[in-house]
Amino acid sequence: MATFFLIHPSDNVAVCIESAQAGEMVEVGDYRVPLIEAVPVGHKVALVDIQEGQDVVKYGAPIGHAILTVKAGSHLHTHNVKTNLSGELTYSFNQKLTRLNSEIRNLTFNGYKRSNGKVGIRNELWIVPTVGCVNGQAQQIINRFVQEVHPDDIDGVEVFKHNYGCSQLGDDHVNTQKALADVINHPNAGGVLVMGLGCENNQISQLKQYIGEYDGERVRYLVAQEVEDEIEVGVQALKEVYAIMRQDRRESVPLSELNVGLKCGGSDGFSGITANPLVGAFSDFLVAQGGTTILTEVPEMFGAETILMARAENHEVFDKTVSLINDFKAYYQRHNLPVYENPSPGNKAGGITTLEDKSLGCTQKGGSATVVDVLNYAEPLKKKGLNLLSAPGNDLVAASALGFSGCQMVLFTTGRGTPFGSFVPTMKISTNSDLYHRKRNWIDFNAGELLEGKTMDELLETFILFVIDVANGHKLCHEKSGFKEIAIFKNGVTL
Repeated sequence: MATFFLIHPSDNVAVCIESAQAGEMVEVGDYRVPLIEAVPVGHKVALVDIQEGQDVVKYGAPIGHAILTVKAGSHLHTHNVKTNLSGELTYSFNQKLTRLNSEIRNLTFNGYKRSNGKVGIRNELWIVPTVGCVNGQAQQIINRFVQEVHPDDIDGVEVFKHNYGCSQLGDDHVNTQKALADVINHPNAGGVLVMGLGCENNQISQLKQYIGEYDGERVRYLVAQEVEDEIEVGVQALKEVYAIMRQDRRESVPLSELNVGLKCGGSDGFSGITANPLVGAFSDFLVAQGGTTILTEVPEMFGAETILMARAENHEVFDKTVSLINDFKAYYQRHNLPVYENPSPGNKAGGITTLEDKSLGCTQKGGSATVVDVLNYAEPLKKKGLNLLSAPGNDLVAASALGFSGCQMVLFTTGRGTPFGSFVPTMKISTNSDLYHRKRNWIDFNAGELLEGKTMDELLETFILFVIDVANGHKLCHEKSGFKEIAIFKNGVTL
C-alpha cells in the first residue's frame, strides 16, 4: 500500500511519501480513496472531488485553485492547478502571536570574542577586493601567503571575489559598499586585507564611511596602483595580521550570541514536511534562548506573507513587513516581469505546484516566534529574535545577504541538493534520506528521518547539538571542499 502524508486536518490533498500506482489505496486521516493514476514521490493527490475554480488546500491554506474538475484520487500538479496570487495588495494588521514553550537551557558554544563585542564561530583571514579588477591579484597574494606560511592554526584563508565596485550607479553602488563593509566587519574574520585598484568608483576612502570603527591591527588596506609590487606588499600585510590572529582562542559564550540565517533551495514536496519544520523548531528554540534568526527570500514569502504579518511585534514591524512584500513585487513589475514566475523546474519536478505551495512550506523555517524587526538589504542586525530580511530567493545572493547582516552560519534546507557555500558556514539539511545517502559530499544533516519514525523532539535535540558542534568549529561539507563565495544583489544599470 502506498504511503501518503496529511499535513493539516483541513487539507483536501495529501503528499505521496512513496511512489504510488493507479489502483492503490490512499489511506490517510479519515480518507480512504483509490488512486486513479500514478503519483510521483513528493507530489499531491486529491482526497475529495475538487470542482473547477475551487481552492486546493495544503498546510491548512489555499495553494491555488483547480483549473478543471478533479476527481478524488487524481494527481494534482501544474496541469490542473493554478496560483490564486496577483500583484500588490492592501493588508490589515491582525496580530496573532504564539508563546514559545522551549525550555531555557543555558547552553553555550566556543566562539571567538572580538574587540567590538561580536562573536565569531570561525577565525579566518580574508582578502576583500573593493573592485573585481583586482580579483586575480588577490588570489596570487593568497596563493603565495599559503605557500610560504602554511597557516594550519587558523580556520581558513579566503579571497571573496566579485565583479562589482565600479560602473555602478545609485542603490547598486551603495549596496556593494554596504555588503563589502559587512564582510570586513564580520566576526568570523580574525583579520582582513581590503584590496583596491585605485581608480574605481568604490574608493577605499568612501568604503571606510560604511565600515565605521575598525581594529587597525586586524584590518589593513592596500591600493594596488600606489605600490610597486602589490603581491609583495599584500603578502607582508597578511603575515602581519596572521601573527596577531593566530593567538586567538575560542572561549565559552552563551547560545544567545548565535545569529543564524534561514534559507532553502532546490525544495521538493517534503520540504514543508521535514527539513523546514525542523529548522523552524530550531529557530523557536534559539529565539527562546535569547538568540537570533533571520528569514529571507522575499519572493518565497508571497502567498504566506499574512502569516508573518500577523506575527509582527507591533504596528511598526507590520508596516515594515508590508513594505518588504510590496516593494519586492514593485521591483518585479519595474522590470516588466511576472511576480509569480516561481517555482523553478526543479521545484516542480519535486512536487511543488504553485508559489503559494512553495511559500507556505518555505516560511515554516521561521517557526512561530514573533517577528521583531525587518532589515533592508545589507543592513546589520539590531534586535535579537526572529528578523525578516530583504533579499531575493537566489541561493548564493540570499545566503550572502544573511551573512552580510551578521549571521555566523546559514541553515540551508534542500530536497534536490546543492554543493555551494556562502562566505559563512552553510549547513545543507536534506528533506529526504535518499538525498542524504546519495550526496554525502554535499549534505550535512538528514531531516528525512522524520518520515522514518523519528519524532520532531528527538531529531531537534540531535540537531541542536549538531549546530553547536558546527559553531564550535566542526567543518561542513562545503568548507571541506573549499566552496566559499559571496554574491552581491544587483538590480540596476551597469555603465
